[in-house]
Amino acid sequence: MNASVLKFGGSNFLDRQDYSRVAGHIADRLAAGAKKIVAVVSAMSGTTGNLRAVMLDVNKQASPSSLDAALATGEMLSTCLLEAAVSRLGIPVLSLNGYSLGIRTNSDFGRASLDTTDPKPILAALQEHDVVVVAGGQAIDSFGRLTMLGRNSSDLTTIVIASMLGEKYCEIYSDVSGVYTADPYLVPGAQLIPEIGYGAISQMSRHGAKVLHHRAVNYAEKHAVTIVCKSLTGDGAVTGTIVTGHGNARSVTVARDAAVIACGSFAERDNLQALLDRHDISTICTEVNDGPGICIMGDIDFAMRLVALTGTRSISIGSRTSVTEIDSSVLRVHLDSDYERAISLARQIHKRMYPGAVDELSGPRTAKQRSAYSSLLVREDNAPKNPQ
Repeated sequence: MNASVLKFGGSNFLDRQDYSRVAGHIADRLAAGAKKIVAVVSAMSGTTGNLRAVMLDVNKQASPSSLDAALATGEMLSTCLLEAAVSRLGIPVLSLNGYSLGIRTNSDFGRASLDTTDPKPILAALQEHDVVVVAGGQAIDSFGRLTMLGRNSSDLTTIVIASMLGEKYCEIYSDVSGVYTADPYLVPGAQLIPEIGYGAISQMSRHGAKVLHHRAVNYAEKHAVTIVCKSLTGDGAVTGTIVTGHGNARSVTVARDAAVIACGSFAERDNLQALLDRHDISTICTEVNDGPGICIMGDIDFAMRLVALTGTRSISIGSRTSVTEIDSSVLRVHLDSDYERAISLARQIHKRMYPGAVDELSGPRTAKQRSAYSSLLVREDNAPKNPQ
């Protein structure tokens, strides 16, 4: 099956009209010669956080399986909206969610791991339709229960599908055109990296870079899938970075809200780190009040659940912002309780790495945007109530 596998992150869907914009790009790709397209989509920016907040407001001890089922509705809605936009253009299209993708996982709700993949459902859909829209980041376990692959895991879905279909590359569309030497929203002068190796980008991701999730990158390396990072602009698609078997760059990463845990002993810390390593969770050793501690930089909720199940004397003492400078021969991690001070440090480190670098992003610097429609599935507290 000759199919183009594209992924559109939540930042592509800030407004309802953005679904029509993405649908138009898909139509253009078909008109240019693409035979079939699989489009993997994320929830609208901000949706997952809203859904999670509502669930925990109802029950702070909501079961992980219930949380997964609730959070998955964000991607499901996004999938339906893009299917509707593509269908409006007269293109044969079908959408699939985690129940019908042919991807099975274990039952580690919140950040499930892949068990088996079966390409037949997607191949059957592609036989009858030019476009298949897929809800990213979700699958089912052996009992048929919905599972989530973790936060920002639509990338992993994309790469798994490309591998299932025998495709050698996939395309990831986000709000910036590729991978930068630092977060361009935080560090003026961040430089676009045209090509980078799997190992280098995985290390950046493990230490907080909001690019490709390291589990997705590792899967791509294992299955020889090249990742092409792009963005959609008014002039069409812009390719910024190709992730493949080689390439490196010095970089600075920032991980906000990294969890810091005080451990009862060095042996306890070593055991915790070994446990988290087995689940492929990024950690570093640190000191807390002159005693042993550990800092968890990704998949925080899932990691804290694992820690709680151990029954150790470990105590969560809050969060820090980690700033990591990555060079071919150096990896230094700095922890700071003050976010603005951490950002200042990241800028200083980057300026030292790239003296005289010119900001590559045109226009005024703005924060990442959330969709104005991210609360479609839930009504916020300040929304007007219907009269009784």
